[in-house]
Amino acid sequence: MSSVWLMRPLSLLWALLFAAPVFAQAVPDEGELLFRGVRVLDTVRGTLGAPTDVLVRGNHIAAIGAAATPTAAATVIEGRGRTLMPGLIDAHWHSTFTALSQADMVALAATPDQLAARVAAESERTLLRGFTSVRDVGGPIFELKAAIDAGRTRGPRIWPSGATISQTAGHGDMRLPHERSRRFFGKPALAEEMGATFIADGRDEVLTAVRENLRMGASQIKLMAGGGTSSAYDPVDVTQYTLDEMRAAVEAAGDWGTYVTVHAYTVHAVRRAIEAGVKSIEHGQMLDEDTLKLMASRGVWLSSQTLRASTENMDPLRREKRKPVIDGQARMWAMAKRAGVRMAWGTDFLFEPALNVEQNAFILGLREWFTPAEILRMVTHDNAELLALSGLRSPYRGRLGVVEEGALADLLLVEGNPLEDLQLIADPARNFAVIVKDGRIVKGAD
Repeated sequence: MSSVWLMRPLSLLWALLFAAPVFAQAVPDEGELLFRGVRVLDTVRGTLGAPTDVLVRGNHIAAIGAAATPTAAATVIEGRGRTLMPGLIDAHWHSTFTALSQADMVALAATPDQLAARVAAESERTLLRGFTSVRDVGGPIFELKAAIDAGRTRGPRIWPSGATISQTAGHGDMRLPHERSRRFFGKPALAEEMGATFIADGRDEVLTAVRENLRMGASQIKLMAGGGTSSAYDPVDVTQYTLDEMRAAVEAAGDWGTYVTVHAYTVHAVRRAIEAGVKSIEHGQMLDEDTLKLMASRGVWLSSQTLRASTENMDPLRREKRKPVIDGQARMWAMAKRAGVRMAWGTDFLFEPALNVEQNAFILGLREWFTPAEILRMVTHDNAELLALSGLRSPYRGRLGVVEEGALADLLLVEGNPLEDLQLIADPARNFAVIVKDGRIVKGAD
């Protein structure tokens, strides 16, 4: 999260562009799509099948093979032996804060509706890169999600966390230097007013913050359990939230049938989170083998990234704080694989809109530790399994990450075989001939 907050409240921003009930969702029609002569990628086994037909009816896959018999009104897409695979999933995305730079947000000439339009446009570009689902783990998101679900703007399915929950002087404490404690001086920070974060201290405040997010439609809760590289007040090595505070968040989320995921890099922060009952760790690049084995034994997910040491527009402070994280990254992925930890992948892009075009390319960073089949499974099937942890709080009903009868129809028709050439997925404009989300074509149909 950023250490600079001068943006006007985003509640106004979203109200101007996306005003709608939070829980509105478009009902898919019962039209049919037939993919004729495609090779289905089995993301579980890592194999590519012989040419076959796949019938989509409404927003589900209705039949595969001989049973895929369409009506005369069906739209037919000629596969010509190309690969049909599930849509990609980014398990650590920030829909608002990846679309805007800090300069965008402080520009005096920018109006709220202009900024919201940029976020909506980036959401559509995310979908056109083949990411049909994202887990949004922090920021103003509920109104954008409602607009996408209702069909007023285009974008991926969103599993929203809402505002991150942070202690004072935690990774989500994004106050400006002149902003003082709400507890002592009575005024929420601008970042709190805009829906970016809750600064919550003590069990009671943590409970309230969790319940506020659940009230708005959060599918999981994001808690800051350790220091971060892009925040001003907390060194990377510090542990945040007491065991009692973390347990409060876990209990409140569990009462709603969902889970808590935490931002944490270090052994101490992660072990405390595990003891509190947290189900997923975001990042974790500074972990040791014993802690990763503990995660595996407890069924705790590791949702991590393939980070670069720096990017063109990265703040110098962030670059410096990132060094121990980058140093630990190669060891962490290898150890986690050996330990048998359940792993998910995401990008965690923040405030660098120019970087978003590389969302697909960042997947390729996994090749140092995984085979193409393992990578394709992670960014589809495995990420979908993490999304399913939301249980009844999941905003969408149905299975994702596979091309199987009964699964939701989020599909990519790929030029070539990504099992043999993973590089294909890094160029979606060229290689994703057809993109289908929720049974509807969003790109191509020749």
